[in-house]
Amino acid sequence: GSPSAWATHCKRLVNPAKKSGCGWASVRYKGQKLDQYKAAWLRQHQPHAPAADESLASEGEEDELPEEEEEEAAREGRAPEWGGRGAPLGAPARPGARGGGDGTFSFAEHGPPGKRPENKPRVPVRYCSLGTRDSARNPQTLVEVTSFAAINKFQPFNVAISSNVLLLLDFHSHLTRSEVVGYLGGRWDTNTQLLTVLRAFPCRTRLGDAEAAAAVEEEICQSLFLRGLSLVGWYHSHPFGPALPSLHDIDAQMDYQLKLQGSGNGFQPCLALVCGPYYHGNPGVESKIAPFWVMPPPEQRPNDYSIPMDVEVAYIQDGFLTNDVLQEMTLLVEFYKGAPDLVKFQELWSQDQTYLDKLKGSLAARTPKDQSFTHILEQIYSLLKHSS
Repeated sequence: GSPSAWATHCKRLVNPAKKSGCGWASVRYKGQKLDQYKAAWLRQHQPHAPAADESLASEGEEDELPEEEEEEAAREGRAPEWGGRGAPLGAPARPGARGGGDGTFSFAEHGPPGKRPENKPRVPVRYCSLGTRDSARNPQTLVEVTSFAAINKFQPFNVAISSNVLLLLDFHSHLTRSEVVGYLGGRWDTNTQLLTVLRAFPCRTRLGDAEAAAAVEEEICQSLFLRGLSLVGWYHSHPFGPALPSLHDIDAQMDYQLKLQGSGNGFQPCLALVCGPYYHGNPGVESKIAPFWVMPPPEQRPNDYSIPMDVEVAYIQDGFLTNDVLQEMTLLVEFYKGAPDLVKFQELWSQDQTYLDKLKGSLAARTPKDQSFTHILEQIYSLLKHSS
């Protein structure tokens, strides 16, 4: 009924328990807080009104979460967005939902979690040690996940993931020393509360290439639609680090969960997967691929970070590799060919294994028992050798 009511509605989508404050300072439009628009309007139409800071102060607004992402991005030397703004993925989050409205999200808004080579080891911290949000804290800080049992809660949904999904995102993560990112397609069954992840959609774009990002996201949107799948989550890699979410990942995941849920009353989960292909702390050569979800901070501590939760998953072993997966692998090799951050697969990863041996060993755990595709995989490995 009014801008204030709308702002309050938006704010309560983020924190339903919050009753105070009108919401003007906690909602952004085109990157700018609403109270700044309001102040500009007041200056233009009511020049003799009280100063904007006085007239806009609302009871409870001091509790708002600080929105430091752009400042943090500038300090960290990373771009705060990935791809181009105005290129939301119009994938259906549920039957009938289309376009960039309810139930959609785009990496164009948050950027990938760094998308740059990792040069120094990051030591994970426990969630309980974080405390209140601190703009001075490095957004790339890794956080250990919490089990639902540890906080006396049940996981609110079940998850099943196809082995072909893990194989493709593992392959993508191995190719470059920079972080990679992609979407997950699948189905959500409200009756059984089961989220089934059936396809991975790697994003073949480079940081800052807005035109390519929009085109890739549109292509993925069409692929989801043609296969009758919904957008159910996203994945990214930490090439040489543990498969744990960073503070930036946690904030991005909370944003995506809210967007995928949309403004309806129905619940649909959004799953995040993190892959750590070359982390020497992994047991053996198999990459750690970790699913996570986030919970809002406790009601009495609204300025804390959201809580990254460990998600239990059932893995479905596919009977064969689909042509879709093999084609995606070939396209990825072609995309990264000759790139400065392409992994040099002939070089040694460990004392007795090359990076290519490491890749093959990790994928072996995720390949179907049907061996009829082996010669195609060997061709792909051969392409990798030559491209690096």
